[in-house]
Amino acid sequence: MEVCYQLPVLPLDRPVPKHVLSRRGAISFSSSSSLFGAPDPRQLSQRRGAISYDSSDQTALYIRMLARLGCGATPASSAPERRVRRLLSLQRYLHSSRLLRGAPQQIPLPILDEDYTGQARCMLEKVGNWNFDIFLFDRLTNGNSLITLTFHLLNQYGLVELFQLDMVKLWRFLVLVQEDYHSNNPYHNAVHAADVTQAMYCYMQEPLLAKSLTSYDILLGLLAAATHDLDHPGVNQPFLIKTDHYLASLYRNTSVLENHHWKSAVGLLRETGLFSHLPTEDRLNMERELGSLILATDISRQNDYLSRFRLHLDQGNLCLSNASHRHFVLQMALKCADICNPCRPWELSKQWSEKVTDEFFQQGDIEKKHKLEVNPLCDREVNTVGNIQIGFMTYVAKPLFAEWARFSDTRLSQTMLGHMGLNKASWVSLQQQEQSSSAAEEAEPGAAAATGGSKDIPQGSAAS
Repeated sequence: MEVCYQLPVLPLDRPVPKHVLSRRGAISFSSSSSLFGAPDPRQLSQRRGAISYDSSDQTALYIRMLARLGCGATPASSAPERRVRRLLSLQRYLHSSRLLRGAPQQIPLPILDEDYTGQARCMLEKVGNWNFDIFLFDRLTNGNSLITLTFHLLNQYGLVELFQLDMVKLWRFLVLVQEDYHSNNPYHNAVHAADVTQAMYCYMQEPLLAKSLTSYDILLGLLAAATHDLDHPGVNQPFLIKTDHYLASLYRNTSVLENHHWKSAVGLLRETGLFSHLPTEDRLNMERELGSLILATDISRQNDYLSRFRLHLDQGNLCLSNASHRHFVLQMALKCADICNPCRPWELSKQWSEKVTDEFFQQGDIEKKHKLEVNPLCDREVNTVGNIQIGFMTYVAKPLFAEWARFSDTRLSQTMLGHMGLNKASWVSLQQQEQSSSAAEEAEPGAAAATGGSKDIPQGSAAS
């Protein structure tokens, strides 16, 4: 049974330390740490603070910077102003519509005509396609793939109207979520979150889930997917633990990143007041269940979840009319969505593989620079993209997706397994080619010695 700890009381009424007010980074690394260097003021001015830490008080301060404190205010552009006016007008329109004609079934898509333009809008018509190219979609939306995709899906399901979500609050929440992903992370960034959200949508469209999930389940699933890596620092949990990072201390070395993602998401929900119109008990339950989904993405607990899933399938006792069973299936769906890159078509899978490996190697470079124990996975001198991907598919992805295919034996499940098999074969082939090239390069000095060591004499001449 998933254990969700009650959120601590947020100490927002106490004086905020000056060093907190002078920065806006979502994760504020210890000022005494030299591992990450001094923050770039230009980067800080583009980000919003989610968690800051007062080391003298040994307390986690969950602080949202509602204004540009210490960074100066920038004049708002005319486009956002027009969008807000349009959203406010829509809010008034919906209010009058409910009074005069009853609530409309769905909010019309053209309200966001500045974002849903051209090819991006055409792509959204096929958002349930497993070949959906999130990289192209991100370019077409000018880097706003997470905002655009998540809003579209919430609207498509009719959740905005069903849960009476304030349009301005929702838009602000999604903007802050996208801002709090680190764009300088090669892998754990807003595009990855958008990709996971699109995959989650594909899974929720599968027949077994489509006919069983409630609107509340769908809302939780989409929000968890969009925020599941919120404010990821680009390094893994072992790194945070061995560098005595304050987050590791705060969460006692247990699901450190996942707990932080969850609490950061809760901070944004509370700051924007997205669910402030709901009863307090319902709101707290939603926050706890959101955390339960996000915590399930902890890869160190993969075997626990997989064993439970396999046991349910062996016994055939998953009952999707049971709320706890539906929640468990949503956890498994989010786990699949989080690591589905090997199951995408090769053109997409290869890009993700290179990005995640780049992030691993960046961590390894930091570890080497500061004389820390280097995680073998992060050592660019002993590992390659192919090696990492082949091992990941074999020991992590394949067992999970094989069980998911047992649960939902559909065309999509078979397509994912098929792509994974082809992608693994492609990486094996590339590895063999690299090994052959290396062997040929090593053999060249010997060949040169046999010809007298001269590179100017062709081999054919020497033979004659």
